[in-house]
Amino acid sequence: MTARIIDGKALAQQVRARIADDVARLAAEHRVTPGLAAVLVGEDPASQVYVGMKHRATEAAGMVSRQILLDADTSQEDLEAVVAELNADESIDGILVQLPLPGHLDPNPVQELIDPSKDVDALNPYTAGRLAVGEPTFLSATPYGVLEILRHAGVELAGAHVVIVGRSNLVGRPLSVILTLKGRDATVTLAHSRTRDLAAVCRQADVIVAAAGRAGLITAEMVRPGAVVIDVGTNRTEDGSLTGDVAFDEVREVAGAITPVPGGVGPMTVTMLLQNTLEAARSRRGLPRR
Repeated sequence: MTARIIDGKALAQQVRARIADDVARLAAEHRVTPGLAAVLVGEDPASQVYVGMKHRATEAAGMVSRQILLDADTSQEDLEAVVAELNADESIDGILVQLPLPGHLDPNPVQELIDPSKDVDALNPYTAGRLAVGEPTFLSATPYGVLEILRHAGVELAGAHVVIVGRSNLVGRPLSVILTLKGRDATVTLAHSRTRDLAAVCRQADVIVAAAGRAGLITAEMVRPGAVVIDVGTNRTEDGSLTGDVAFDEVREVAGAITPVPGGVGPMTVTMLLQNTLEAARSRRGLPRR
């Protein structure tokens, strides 16, 4: 068996085209253009790449993109003042503060300060709390992207056993909640580095989501034949290339479907951030979702 490759890049292009159409319609019918602000502190190379990608994608969708670039020695007070200004700016519908921040800055009060109606990165504890109790809210972009990939691939989640490897607040934890909500109804095991006999746990899964940040962690002997494998990992190799948490070449010979790295979940993460910004622009003005 050779797995079907789930092309996240192609799916992202389809979804972004639909988002661009919706943005144009919103502008034509309501004279509203969604605005996304990204705050970058310091000169971390990976963060610069990510913010640049988001900027280009936002503009390509017809939205307003604002980049706020702050020096690495910016104080906590000054960073929070920038967020407060963006909260008050009616032209901005979505705010994200790129992580990680320099070591002297505490990200928690910064995330808590973001207006929940503009929390398109879904990192404010208020947003996480609404998600936990099943109330409508923004979904974290990467878990949202995983959900769209599974839907596009025709994966039946109701009653399925999903094993998520990795318990971060960015991916593992919110995805575990999202998949267990009514309407999705998956049975979820949230595994991690302390899980006993991780291989045996993974072999029970109908769907494996690898999000631990360890290159090649998921091997063929950990995958039940025919299972769906979603690789969220983005690890740099010695030659500078990207690789996932899944040993792709060997796992594709066992799995039923698999996402590659790059070209799998990554493009969908940025795409769903755009979707969140579009929805923020609508909801902040009392306009119905399309």
